[in-house]
Amino acid sequence: MPLETIKDLMGRARAGRYALGYFESWNLESLQGVIDAAEQTRSPIIIGFNGDFLSRTERRATERLEWYAALGRAAAQSAAVPCSLIFNECPDDAWVRQAADVGFNLIMPADPAAPYEDYVQRVRAITQHAHALGVAVEGELGELPSGSDGGAAHGGAMTDPELAAKFVAATNIDLLAVSVGNVHIKLSGAQGLDLERLEQIHRRVDCPLVLHGGTGIETASLKQAIGLGVAKVNYGTYLKQRYLRAIRAALGTDEKNPHELLGIGGPADVMVTGRHAVRDAVLERIEILGCCGQA
Repeated sequence: MPLETIKDLMGRARAGRYALGYFESWNLESLQGVIDAAEQTRSPIIIGFNGDFLSRTERRATERLEWYAALGRAAAQSAAVPCSLIFNECPDDAWVRQAADVGFNLIMPADPAAPYEDYVQRVRAITQHAHALGVAVEGELGELPSGSDGGAAHGGAMTDPELAAKFVAATNIDLLAVSVGNVHIKLSGAQGLDLERLEQIHRRVDCPLVLHGGTGIETASLKQAIGLGVAKVNYGTYLKQRYLRAIRAALGTDEKNPHELLGIGGPADVMVTGRHAVRDAVLERIEILGCCGQA
């Protein structure tokens, strides 16, 4: 089916008091695994790719954004459940604009290091460009702490409820990502959210709210957050953790025929192993969001 608009997906999610998962992909197998799980549970889904990673100048090979857009759109069109396609959290405005031009229907300019007024102006201009193409925009206010070193989360800044309302009004964004105790790249464990702060934001902001760092959010806290305006939850870290664990185990074999390990599709094929690992990881989390059976 064609890409589903964010407006329609979010409208149904808010009316039904559930959230949609954005389960991030990085290659064909991970994208297949995400959609496998969405179809198995009859769940609307947001698919997509990490704009920060793809746009980095230090990458060993330059990426062609058109390929990722075409892959995502083809996957959505053949899926049996409604899908939207996001180019997620990218600090490079040229890449964000290009993503809107080449077929993503949700884009996210994200630059926590930028001064507030600068970020407002940039997001406003990107939103005008995107809306003219029928593309939705997710903005971010506040900064998530990082747990990428495996220790205690560090850095970050909580979202200010009053400033959040001003930011949404000034930029005309469609979704707002917030920092309320959620953590980027939390490698182990889970923690609760500042639900009081989230409620204050919800009272002041009319657009749907987004939680990045879904990997490290406690289940009970996340379920409460969905009742406080959260309509989209992002997952990435634990998908890659599960994928890598499965691939490493699958490669521990004496199989000499490379075709058995790559591309033949049998029990030793590591590509299928990765796809199934992602599928199973999504199945572990998607029911929490309340979206199963909503497709």
